[in-house]
Amino acid sequence: MRMIANFSMYPNTVMIGVSHSNRSHFKSTQFPAYTTFDNVILPAYTNINNVIGRRFVHKTSSEVLLERGSNVVSNGQLPNFPSSSYEAAMEKLSSLITRQRRGEKPPLPNKLGRMSMYLKILGLEEDMNRLKIIHVAGTKGKGSTCIFCEAILRECGFRTGVFTSPHLIDVRERFRIDGIDISEDKFLECFWDCWNQLEEKATEQLPMPPLFQFLTILSFKIFTSEQVDAAIIEVGLGGTEDSTNAIKEPTVCGITSLGMDHTEILGDTLGQIASHKAGIFKPKVPAFTVPQPPEAMDVIIERAKELMVPLEVTEPLDCKQMKGLTLGLSGDHQFYNAALAVSLSRCWLQRTGNWEKVCQNDFQDSNLPDDFIRGLSSTHFSGRAQIVCDSSLYSDCSEIMSENCGELIFYLDGAHSPESIDACAKWFSNAVKGYKNPSHLSISVENTEESSENGHFLHESKALGQFENSSRLM
Repeated sequence: MRMIANFSMYPNTVMIGVSHSNRSHFKSTQFPAYTTFDNVILPAYTNINNVIGRRFVHKTSSEVLLERGSNVVSNGQLPNFPSSSYEAAMEKLSSLITRQRRGEKPPLPNKLGRMSMYLKILGLEEDMNRLKIIHVAGTKGKGSTCIFCEAILRECGFRTGVFTSPHLIDVRERFRIDGIDISEDKFLECFWDCWNQLEEKATEQLPMPPLFQFLTILSFKIFTSEQVDAAIIEVGLGGTEDSTNAIKEPTVCGITSLGMDHTEILGDTLGQIASHKAGIFKPKVPAFTVPQPPEAMDVIIERAKELMVPLEVTEPLDCKQMKGLTLGLSGDHQFYNAALAVSLSRCWLQRTGNWEKVCQNDFQDSNLPDDFIRGLSSTHFSGRAQIVCDSSLYSDCSEIMSENCGELIFYLDGAHSPESIDACAKWFSNAVKGYKNPSHLSISVENTEESSENGHFLHESKALGQFENSSRLM
């Protein structure tokens, strides 16, 4: 077995490749990802072997067909954008990069004040207030929690929009409508509408927004334009001063597990970090969190009391509640994220008057609605504890599992804090044990068999030349 650890130029990305091989075979494969802080980002898309990277996405055939047919019609007609329009949009986005170094204070003061002005220029203030938003902050797992929420509410029959960061290949990954990346045409329609209006009104006192700020604005534009029922918004960095905190009236707020990260900006104690995260709380708006270290929990509770916020601490999901299915994202820590997502989704349904429609029987924590279980088990999030096998030389993917196979198996994750790296290591250890004992695995187009850890393998289309684990980490 060969293990390749690649700590590349992208600081928050770890790529570990493992080859179960008796032959000398190594195929150069690169999976770049981008580090995003509130004002920092590398290019909005990348080229792989001189091919525009936005087409390099691991998806099943059904997902590809669904994406091609989704959200491409505007007012009954297909938008007519020039072929270079997407590349031009990417160049415009790249012009917003501030080149701010990690730990430096944001170059623009009064960020939220500026956000309000940008939203007013675009006429989004009132429309945004009508969005029924789940707002999620945290150090670890906030992206996974958002994706769990989206999948649950979509399975309940609602039109969903979710904004997460960073993206791996294509900036459109940050904006999902009904579980699918926003279509290129719809992205361009909303992008140029925002860009042209903001550029026209730009002054020395109100310049064009930095990149993450612009993408946050764009998410509000997309979700209002698409008239989503539920908008799930992931905080970029911190909470109090984050661009997403322009949200004034969320339906419910959540805080995932907290740890030491971005200490140059958020503070070097858990209490200081928790204060920033709890900054998304709004007066009397319900909030949920997971068990936290005492220092962090004390701050969260105190903030909730100040704003008269009903606060509830969720315990990890019991795997028995899944009725034999597994979570779509792997790792034991995902049971905390899943439980938080269940509480947030339940509260959203209750506060929007939809709970009785979804759950006709009395709800009990030990008996999840079937829609919730389907959502939790079908969640996808690329680059989180993702397993990708290079099967391009094989006609049958099952040959990958053979110990005599010479192909590479990549174990991909972006863990970048001590706690996340520990969780990643545990997942990696369990995943390798699974490969060493293939009797625990079933690779099938129709069915998946539960492995020893929380996760399962998904057999993708042979046309894609690969398959990947449908379970991911944070």
